[in-house]
Amino acid sequence: MNANLTKGSGVLNQTDYTSATVLSTAANFIMNRQEPFTHTFRTYIRLRENGSLKLKFWHSNAVDSTWDQGQEAVGSEPGGDWVIETAYIADGGTVPDGTITEKTQHALTFEGNVSKAVAAGECFWSDEASIDLPEGHYLAFTWTIKTLTGGKSIPFNVEGMLATAYDAPGNLAAQESAERFTESDKLLVLPSFIGYEKSVNKRLVFLGDSITQGVRTLKDEYEYWVARIADGLGTDIGVWNIGSGWARAYDVAADGSWLNKAKQSDEVMIVLGVNDIDIGCRSADELLGDLTTIISKIKAENAEASIILSTVPPFNFQGEREETWRKVNQEILTNPPIGVSRVFDIASLLSLPAPDDHRIRPEYMSGTDDPHPNGLAGKTVADAFLKI
Repeated sequence: MNANLTKGSGVLNQTDYTSATVLSTAANFIMNRQEPFTHTFRTYIRLRENGSLKLKFWHSNAVDSTWDQGQEAVGSEPGGDWVIETAYIADGGTVPDGTITEKTQHALTFEGNVSKAVAAGECFWSDEASIDLPEGHYLAFTWTIKTLTGGKSIPFNVEGMLATAYDAPGNLAAQESAERFTESDKLLVLPSFIGYEKSVNKRLVFLGDSITQGVRTLKDEYEYWVARIADGLGTDIGVWNIGSGWARAYDVAADGSWLNKAKQSDEVMIVLGVNDIDIGCRSADELLGDLTTIISKIKAENAEASIILSTVPPFNFQGEREETWRKVNQEILTNPPIGVSRVFDIASLLSLPAPDDHRIRPEYMSGTDDPHPNGLAGKTVADAFLKI
């Protein structure tokens, strides 16, 4: 597999490292403050394996997918200049309460330095760090970030929080207690790739929007379908979730930072289209064209890559949007783009019986008026995927 990102000096090569978590850290927003700031972010992450681990972190300082109509953040928009003052990994214990286990912190370095000046759009690696993480314990990742000027700076994910995180003003990365930290709301600030040294049989990337990310499922429960699939596959299969809330296929087709991540796979499953049809107002032909472009660019990077294309999940569309949804799914099922290895019909798993098959089953909805799939839907989708 030709697994690399060539923008900047930080080439992403997963020959020795695979994703340590199924939590998506794709970026769909960017900090934009009038004044410079120094702030600390602490996140609790459930890893696919615990024990004695060698970890490395890779980051792409760019927005992956467009938020809303693009007023604040646009896909492939580079982040600004900022500085990592300090960064640590630690044993986060069994309860994500803002504290870390005493004397378990390990400082991250970047080419031997504890701080790192990050340039606009830069990609970079941390050095390797080791940690012993008991079974059932979270990894706590903490870093203090400083900006030197006002304006746009740090890309992050602003969708519903799937992992518990805390933040605080100032440089508190080395602090073990939760003093001055407050629980974060829609502020997931993490490196783009959290990797651990692991030889795997296959690297599987899940590329999608909030439905792939797992938005609206229970925090810290890892009950969305990507997480359940990963559990079922076992750790000999590497799984990297790059689902991103509000994302559209045309964000990926632009061949920027997000698609480059998707190219880092032996197999990629694509679940896109809901936001293209909805807020993107794309026609069926436009959406199918974007999906075709994505597939062709992945195959151009790695001709041996296996592509799983999913139908567009039901999202209670009506009128013209329902017609577009039906046309796209019919085409995917009967005449998928060249390069598709197989089609996964997620729509049939989540939909009501015809003629109401454009609507998601009520028991799979996250709320009375929210068609995002819940944890039960995640189980249904994962069970079907794992039977293939």
